[in-house]
Amino acid sequence: STRTRISTETGFALLGGHPCFLTTQDIHLGVNENRKDTARVLSGMTDLILARVYKHSDLEQLAEDGSIPVINGLSELYHPVQILADYLTLQEHFGSLTGLTLSWIGDGNNVLHSFMLSAPKLGMHLHAATPKGFEPDSNVTAYAKSLSEKCGTKMFFTNDPLEAANGANVLVTDTWISMGQEEEKVERLKAFHGYQITMKTGQSAAPNWIFLHCLPRKPEEVDDEVFYSPRSLVFQ
Repeated sequence: STRTRISTETGFALLGGHPCFLTTQDIHLGVNENRKDTARVLSGMTDLILARVYKHSDLEQLAEDGSIPVINGLSELYHPVQILADYLTLQEHFGSLTGLTLSWIGDGNNVLHSFMLSAPKLGMHLHAATPKGFEPDSNVTAYAKSLSEKCGTKMFFTNDPLEAANGANVLVTDTWISMGQEEEKVERLKAFHGYQITMKTGQSAAPNWIFLHCLPRKPEEVDDEVFYSPRSLVFQ
């Protein structure tokens, strides 16, 4: 994506590294060359891999077969580099993450999964509202709930956006239609009706609430009034 690639390459270069970008036209993972051989070649010529893939299992195989670190640049299950950027933004804005309540309103996708597994470790509470049939992965949910209980934080899931927004310091959403889901557009837009984040949503949140979105954004997910308001830290 625009943000993942630019931020990674810029940051790596500023720290003295030399990023090398390979598109799907350059590297046909598992097509012209099996993943194991690709991992060994990259391990012999580079110091680390940041991979953006469709299947999380591809990342696991790269890590298993290679001898260098593998960073998840995005998979269908998780998007850890995105939420690291979000947490840095929240740390800068609030001064501390401990005790904050994050409300996710939208699809039960990879970004939500990453928040679910990390927020408890940072002392944050998490509320998530998703339409019926679009809940987060059940295995991830079970583990996240046990983690929240262990860390002494609150985590709950609902189908009511306003219930999820109640008392939240952070309102977050993401695209309703991810890559590969284009054929589901009509069904998804119907299912997500009422999930747009607006100032009315913010009335249920804490007085100091702010808004985040990992982009690209569509108006049906969050209206312009919120997206371009001082409460939006999307571009920070």
